[in-house]
Amino acid sequence: MTGAFAVAVVAGLLTVGGPAVGRADAAAASCAGTRVKTYGFATGEVRVFRSGNYVCAMAVAKRSGVRQKIRVSIQARGGRPAVDAGTYTQRAGPVTVYGKSRCVRVEGSVAGRGTASGWILC
Repeated sequence: MTGAFAVAVVAGLLTVGGPAVGRADAAAASCAGTRVKTYGFATGEVRVFRSGNYVCAMAVAKRSGVRQKIRVSIQARGGRPAVDAGTYTQRAGPVTVYGKSRCVRVEGSVAGRGTASGWILC
């Protein structure tokens, strides 16, 4: 599959699904690297990964297949947060920040319930 064809297929999927279908549902994306933390809560969990100098996070719903508001945010100390939020059926993210020699903070929620980590990976 050529790169241009793959882009056309993904764009077509987003168009057919309408605006409520987010990129996290359209592609089975995942964070690269090794999982270093998992924060569970009543309706899902936030997974944190590290790959070299980058830290990535995603919020995953316990009940997949049901459209619900899912949000994930990751912020390196001194930087702006990277956020993915929308109405998804499985997950929000991945979102990635440059985290070399910096603490990071992650937050995530599914259907209005969530968690926040505080500063980690310092």
